Order: sequence, then structure tokens, then C-alpha cells
Amino acid sequence: MDIDSTPVPPPQEYSDNPAGYQSESSMNFDYLHGLNENASAAARASSSASSLGGHVTFPETSRHFSDLAGGGIDVNVSTTQSYGYVDDSKALDRPFNLNERFVSVLDQLDARVEKFRKDALGLQEKKDFLLMSIDLIKSHDMLHSMMEAEREEIHCYIQRVNARLSTVDLLVHTVRDRSQEDALSQINALIDMMITIGDPVLSRQRCQQYLNACCSAAEASSSYEYGVDMDAGPVDKKFESALLGCTLDDQKNIKKRLQALMGYLNKQTIRN
Repeated sequence: MDIDSTPVPPPQEYSDNPAGYQSESSMNFDYLHGLNENASAAARASSSASSLGGHVTFPETSRHFSDLAGGGIDVNVSTTQSYGYVDDSKALDRPFNLNERFVSVLDQLDARVEKFRKDALGLQEKKDFLLMSIDLIKSHDMLHSMMEAEREEIHCYIQRVNARLSTVDLLVHTVRDRSQEDALSQINALIDMMITIGDPVLSRQRCQQYLNACCSAAEASSSYEYGVDMDAGPVDKKFESALLGCTLDDQKNIKKRLQALMGYLNKQTIRN
């Protein structure tokens, strides 16, 4: 594995400046304030309608809940930075209906929750790739050619990086029964063993067998974008049996991990 010594600046999304977080958090409940104000306005309109004999016309409006909060907040922000932003402009084009308003708000919140969950899954996947990278460095065959003092220094550095990564705890709950939990644990153990073999050629062969278990011949054409050979070949039966016991979401994630790992092992095999 080639290591680039060029310092890497921290990405902007990890900035220590709290201003971004404050501007986002200030928007989290704006639409709820708007909901309350709309309910009050509807009650006043209803009262006025009663006093006028029931004849009242609601003016057409096109507003955001955040505008009603009176906070002076710019709502034209990226959706990745405002999970709580809800647009009720369509709901306000007709007379107020409390049930429809709540359903409209909850529908949009549901979409935000789903996006938030996908973003969290993406972070969890990145953490898995970082863990695999640490394991690959730890078992790299070139470490054996270093002096003992240098090798010990590298191992200490690996431990520090691993400890820092372990401070990030990501958990997106996937509903699994006991047998699916056991199957996933078995898959993770098999992949860990493959990574720590220390022989790139043997690891590549094992990884290919695992991928053959993941992918059907119909999916072969889509695999070329990863630079991975997905032609039908020998299948690791133990891995396949455990894989079939996993949930569909877990099977997709396992396949992604193996494809990324296979791309790395292909480069290592060619280099060696």
C-alpha cells in the first residue's frame, strides 16, 4: 500500500466553527411554530365567520413554516443542512384543514427522516472502509521487512488511529432476528480472516469466491465500473450459506465492501 506523505487539510464539513450548527439548529422547529400560528389564525377566522353568519373568504397564500416563525431565517439552504425544513405552501392554497396540515407536515418529516437515515448509513459505510484500511495496513507484508523499532512505531501509530476511530459510534438499527445476527457475525469473521491472511494473491482468490457468492451472472455487466472480475467461478459454500441468512440490506452492504476490497487487492496483486 503506497502512503502519501503530503498533509491533508481537514474537510470543510468537519470545521470546528459552531456557526453552521447554530444556524441549522435554529431552524429545527420553525415549521412547528408556523403550525401553531396557522391553527390560531384558523380559529380566529372561524370565530369571525361565525359572527358574520358563516360567510368568510380565506386569502390565497404561499409561505413556508419558517417564515411564520418570524425568526428572519433564510430558508433557501441545502436540504443536506436542514432536515427540519418543511414547505407548506401547497397546503395553504386552500381553506385550513387541521388533519390535512398535520398529515402534510408528517409526510415531509418522514421524507427528512429517511434522508437522515441514508446519510447515517453512508457514514457507517465510511467507517467500515476505514476499519478495513487499518486492518490491511496492519497485515501488510512489507512491515516484516522493516527494523523492529520502526515496526513497533508503526504498530503504535496504528493503535492510535484505531483508538481515535473507535470514539465515533454510529448505529443505524436494521431489524434482524437472531439467526440473521448470527449470519452477519459469521460473514464479518470470514472477511476479517481474509484481510489478515497477509498474502495478496490468496486474499484476492478468497475475495473472488466471496463475490461469486454475492453476485449472479446477470449482474456481471454492472461490475465493470468497479474494475472487478465478476465472471461465474468457484463459490465459497460456507460464505454463501451465511450470506443467504443475512437481510437484503446486509447482503447489499457486504457486496459493496467486497467490491471495494477486491479493487484494492487487484492493484496489490499487479504491483507485486
